[in-house]
Amino acid sequence: MSNTVLSDLSNGVRTITLNRPSALNAMNTELVGALVEAFEAANADPETRAIIFTGAGRAFCAGADLKERRDGLSPEQARANTERVQQVTREMIFGDRLIIGAINGWAVGGGFEWAIGCDLPIWAESARAFFPEVEWGLFVTGGATAILPALIGPVKTKEMMLLGKRYTAAELLELGVAWRVVPDDQLMVEAQAVANRIASLPVRAVRDMKRVLNKATYADVETAIALETDAAVRGSTDPATAERIAAFGRSA
Repeated sequence: MSNTVLSDLSNGVRTITLNRPSALNAMNTELVGALVEAFEAANADPETRAIIFTGAGRAFCAGADLKERRDGLSPEQARANTERVQQVTREMIFGDRLIIGAINGWAVGGGFEWAIGCDLPIWAESARAFFPEVEWGLFVTGGATAILPALIGPVKTKEMMLLGKRYTAAELLELGVAWRVVPDDQLMVEAQAVANRIASLPVRAVRDMKRVLNKATYADVETAIALETDAAVRGSTDPATAERIAAFGRSA
């Protein structure tokens, strides 16, 4: 596995850490591929009873690494990239290991989608999140078009995805997107305590509970993923989107 994602197991709790801190854990091809491998391995590992998902450094994940897109993407590249991102969601939502999110700093775009995909998302007080995709001419992924409306309703989802508002952890708690908000220096302590509690419960009961609840609550996630993928490919290959990203690259 690439060192862009770290995976460590201790007493039944596996901590999966996005590890590109100098780039605010932005999603490049290497990181996404390594994250797919990390979740696949965790979901197949009989010793893994709970997962903590977090980011190294000052951010959970700053979204897509636009530097990789400066020269544009072919439809084939765009689809392959999107499918890898969507596979992370499948492992998170349909895998039966419970995931405790420890969301630090910024969770942007795809990073926000991964935070939403956690079963019990704990946010640091200073954490912030937003969806920038529409501004760039891109589209959300991560099954967010099914998961987020189930959490907060379709109208608030449209506001969140279309208008690009920056949300505080406290606002996300009020909306029901965050499960708990804790002081920054207590984030990993709280996540570890919850993970230990989950790991102490009967394994079969926990896994059945997650599997049944997610399939019942997010029955349309696979449909959403397919529709998101098609829309994401259209956005990624739109010449106007490519020009926006290229202009960003020239100014960065």
